[in-house]
Amino acid sequence: MDRDDLIRRLRAVVGNPYVLHRPDDLIVYEQDALMVARHKPDLVVLPDTTQQVSDVVRLAREAGLPIVARGAGTGLSGGAIPEAGGVVVALTRMTRLVELDLISRIAVVEPGMVNADLTAMLVPHGLFYAPDPGSQVASTIGGNVANNSGGPHCLAYGVTSNNVLGLEVVLADGTVAWVGGRAHDAPGYDLTGVLVGSEGTFAIVTKVVVRLVARREAVRTLLAIYDKMDVACEAVSAVIASGVVPEALEILDGITMRAVNQTLHAGFPEDAEAALLIEVEGLSESVPVLMERIEGICRAQGARRLQTAATAEERFSLWKGRKHAYGALGKLGRRAMMLDVCAPRSRLPEIMRRVLEAGRRWNIGVANFFHAGDGNLHPTPFFDFGDDSPEYARVIGLAEDIMRACVELGGTITGEHGIGLEKREYLGWMFTDADIAAMKQVKQVFDPAGVLNPDKIFPTGRAVHVVSRGADAPA
Repeated sequence: MDRDDLIRRLRAVVGNPYVLHRPDDLIVYEQDALMVARHKPDLVVLPDTTQQVSDVVRLAREAGLPIVARGAGTGLSGGAIPEAGGVVVALTRMTRLVELDLISRIAVVEPGMVNADLTAMLVPHGLFYAPDPGSQVASTIGGNVANNSGGPHCLAYGVTSNNVLGLEVVLADGTVAWVGGRAHDAPGYDLTGVLVGSEGTFAIVTKVVVRLVARREAVRTLLAIYDKMDVACEAVSAVIASGVVPEALEILDGITMRAVNQTLHAGFPEDAEAALLIEVEGLSESVPVLMERIEGICRAQGARRLQTAATAEERFSLWKGRKHAYGALGKLGRRAMMLDVCAPRSRLPEIMRRVLEAGRRWNIGVANFFHAGDGNLHPTPFFDFGDDSPEYARVIGLAEDIMRACVELGGTITGEHGIGLEKREYLGWMFTDADIAAMKQVKQVFDPAGVLNPDKIFPTGRAVHVVSRGADAPA
């Protein structure tokens, strides 16, 4: 069918306002928060129901166009960028809480629901949804599922895959299917586990069954200040080795704390190299005991000062500073690129030394704020030139050095942001050709024609960090 006929038929499915085809409307969907590569889709469709998603997929297949599912666009790996054009299926109208089962402590939600909105709905019931990525106030549950997102509290509660029990999905031919369910340990193949983290390359998620957690009686938040980053990193391992596993154990470096102070006046010390942000939850009787043990460990590990949040407002202020760290770096440079890598917790001092060495080698400033408890790092280069500048090659060199260092130390090239198109050419650093071939066979089972989010995750041999603008896109 031709383009006009496809637009007409899509409008019949979702309604006229929800089929976008004008160049100025499509620009919004040509990139995500990665803000490096830009590729414009042919069309954008905003369905409101599972049946509409199914019908849209069938029409796109009939027209021979690739299909890219998209949530809020907060992704940082280019996973929702329509590199091959085609139809973007934006799920931001599908925001319903379909079911809340308080007895079983599960909820069924649509993929467009914002992560923080779900937790807000659960407050009156004394429950919450554990995965809390830094983009929590904007990112959607569907996007979190696509990338297997984590967050500060995944140390205690696990990442998205540990908190999703089942999925309703639309397959590449438009078929609607369920995988998993309401049980915590369903028999058969773990297809839910396969789909979580598949970055929209297997199916489009239209409903998510999530596990809910009861709020604890008490919570305490501690800030431990360190003069040296190495010492702070060693303290992380010491806390976990003691047998105490906090709900969250984060590190902010001095650069980040200064930037946050400039934007939020959070009161972080500006003369320290690092601070640990530690949160403990539990019974009212046990939390003070656990906190005392952690404070003792932090002192023994060289903390120069300990600050416990005395009120809920102080606790909120500390966490606001951590959650808004990325945005605060705008005070230091016109551009910033948040990386996402992992290293074994025991190797944190060494990997942080290599991150700082790489920054000096490439003459690029690097801020660091990360989930220290599970070794998920977010080194963030900041700079004042654009991605169309020859100097941008230094940023890419820095990123590659950091990723390679993590792999050499037994870590990974990504933790929670996904591979997308940003890191697909580096997948071979971690996996053999046989490994990658096996993964492609799984993709083939779910999507034989290769129409769902094509050219993501797997190496293509094509450069990634190139801005691609259409003739009618702004320069």
